[in-house]
Amino acid sequence: MSAAGLLCPGCGSSNIVEDDLYSQAQMVCVDCGSVVSEGVLAADPLEGTAVSYSRTTAVDKKPCKNLIEGLQRVKAICRILRVHEEIEDLSDAYYNRAYRHQSFINVTLHKKHILAGCCVLVSCRQRNWPLAMGTIGYLVDAHPVEVGGIYQDMLKILNVDAPIIGVTDVLQAHSEEYKISATQVPEELSENSRDLTKRAVALVELAADTWIVTGRKPIPVMMAAVYLAWQSLKPSKLRLSFSLSKFCQMAKVKQQKPALKRIAEMKEVLCKLGRELPWIREAVTPDNVIRQVEDILQNRSALLRKALRNHEEALLAECPAGGAGDSPSEEPAPSQTSEPVGQTPNDLSVQQNGKAAAKTEQTGDGESNPATVLQRVNTPQSPDTETHWGKRELFAPPCVIHCKRKRVEQPDTLRDVTGDEEISDSEIDSYIRTPQETRDFAKSQEILSEMRKS
Repeated sequence: MSAAGLLCPGCGSSNIVEDDLYSQAQMVCVDCGSVVSEGVLAADPLEGTAVSYSRTTAVDKKPCKNLIEGLQRVKAICRILRVHEEIEDLSDAYYNRAYRHQSFINVTLHKKHILAGCCVLVSCRQRNWPLAMGTIGYLVDAHPVEVGGIYQDMLKILNVDAPIIGVTDVLQAHSEEYKISATQVPEELSENSRDLTKRAVALVELAADTWIVTGRKPIPVMMAAVYLAWQSLKPSKLRLSFSLSKFCQMAKVKQQKPALKRIAEMKEVLCKLGRELPWIREAVTPDNVIRQVEDILQNRSALLRKALRNHEEALLAECPAGGAGDSPSEEPAPSQTSEPVGQTPNDLSVQQNGKAAAKTEQTGDGESNPATVLQRVNTPQSPDTETHWGKRELFAPPCVIHCKRKRVEQPDTLRDVTGDEEISDSEIDSYIRTPQETRDFAKSQEILSEMRKS
């Protein structure tokens, strides 16, 4: 029996019928199965009847597949880094907030993977867990510049603050991995972690000033710095006899093969600066430079300036008037003897320094005898004596010093070309006219000759 005038408050349907349930009559909505009693929806629907979708828990939105994969990636990064459970929970919370933001919901899957690493990075920094951005870039397979951009965007969107971790904090965490405390090794070989970190940081900063860390992985550089710091703090005969492999075996860390090269490069830099110490009378070699590390690091800035200045003066002494390059037919005027004659690319390092150039102009290092200058200009340099400009510098990036590219030698026919030679009309015709232009020019010449005859 249908009930007229009643509407179901649940779905708004008017298809309501009277249903006799045992001895009690009830008004039931046919469309949604709800019970209507005097126009009011009952507290519970009839037992055994269908429940509307809007009243079920299925209406809650389930996390999408990419969000689930992102949370799994966050957990995987945290497990790889072996961080605390608190950092892992904080990283999950940040990723949930950032993922649902409109700035990250429609980005590529690669950026969402980077976002997972950025959430771990900011969580680690907020909990004073030292972590470098290059490590995150390696874990998410992305360039650190790309990671840094997404990291800055995430900080602005989430409105969170994260302290910046310096090399001191990273080196402190790295040096604590070396088991060389007084309770783990003999007293003569033990070292305080704080003093070791301080000396290692100074060595890494010196390596950065001299281009050693450029393009290099950080772990071998830090291992080389810790090893040299450990030797230089107490440069006893026993410590100096320890090789890197023996030191790593004692400290219970895995040796990095590139660390041997970084040690040799750091020792070379220390030798260059150690030779500038005025109170050192003996020859500074890689074997005895460890004893001078403390003095070198204390006067690092002054020694760097002095070493660069002495190196520039040595270069000017070797080639005071420049190299070859000008035409021998042009002799310099007496008023121009202060300028270098015919500078070669090898003299670029001298020209880049403003002080050296000014000193050259003021003192007039060029030789006053033009014949001597022209003799040097006309003397050909053999390919064996020519060196790359980076090898003439005291400190240069590794990619310049160890350049694998071979210099392209000019053919002998082009060595005497200065650019001032006269060009004939036939040569002009040969390289500025195409064959079609040549034919058109010939036809125009024939037409002009016929017109002149007529």
